[in-house]
Amino acid sequence: MWNTAGKDFLSGKEIMEGAMSLILDKINYVYSEGTAYQIQALKDVNLEIRDGQFIGVIGHTGSGKSTLIQHLNGLVKATSGTIYFNGQDIYDEDFDLRELRNRVGLVFQYPEHQLFETTIFDDVSFGPKNQGLSKEEAGLRAFEALRSVGLPEELYYQSPFDLSGGQKRRVAIAGVLAMKPEVLILDEPTAGLDPAGRDEILDLVARMHKEKGITVILVSHSMEDVAKYVERIIVMNHGQVMFDNTPCEVFKHYKELEQIGLAAPQVTYLMHELKEKGLNVNTEATTVAEARESLLEVLLGREPNHRGSNLEEENLC
Repeated sequence: MWNTAGKDFLSGKEIMEGAMSLILDKINYVYSEGTAYQIQALKDVNLEIRDGQFIGVIGHTGSGKSTLIQHLNGLVKATSGTIYFNGQDIYDEDFDLRELRNRVGLVFQYPEHQLFETTIFDDVSFGPKNQGLSKEEAGLRAFEALRSVGLPEELYYQSPFDLSGGQKRRVAIAGVLAMKPEVLILDEPTAGLDPAGRDEILDLVARMHKEKGITVILVSHSMEDVAKYVERIIVMNHGQVMFDNTPCEVFKHYKELEQIGLAAPQVTYLMHELKEKGLNVNTEATTVAEARESLLEVLLGREPNHRGSNLEEENLC
């Protein structure tokens, strides 16, 4: 569906007519170019990111995934190639990079380390104020963002440093949401959290994506998380896009993923073992919901339930 590796994209004029959200056209990036320490972090990356998608980016350490997402809002400039945001070349001299960074929000790994104001409310309203909004407008943005991430009002005027790890992540995400981004990029948003905190953050992000229609790009090491939440997976390897497709299609290549230090979700391996033992189960299952439906079909003769009563069921293979 999104097999963009090696694809020739449209010209700038044609892209403007199509008004795509984000297009990366033959992006290359070299660290320390021209020195003995030169490393090519991205190589001929072609991607098209459409409005409203929920995308997972995975890859082993050093695969280029963090470098990739820093290109999406202009924090890093490509060595060669072009990036278009809503049809505009972000490397044009007259392009407003500050506006791009307002519309493409990036939440770094361990974002709580970037909290600095004396109260939660002040921290979240800082971004809108920096956009030039009045104190009142920035305050309204902050209230809306804090409500959207589920923080109770009695905490708004407390120090962010008194919160739990999961609550600090919510404050950091609210600070980006208050700037009304069209795209929300999260770099390992659950790193260092316990399982309950991890689920809370990812459920929150999934709900915002569904209710607000924000494009979400999630960088994660957890195959279970990307299988459960995203509709599209981009696999990075040595600075190149190795796979770009639905979770079902990407995890069919689990043996190739293993060769680059990745894997399929554990439930996929379980289904393959059951298949080897004679059960005619769906070996393409990537979530517990998919595995459950396949087992019910085989063991009870029940038709699979694809009603999408929860997030996992909406993404059934």
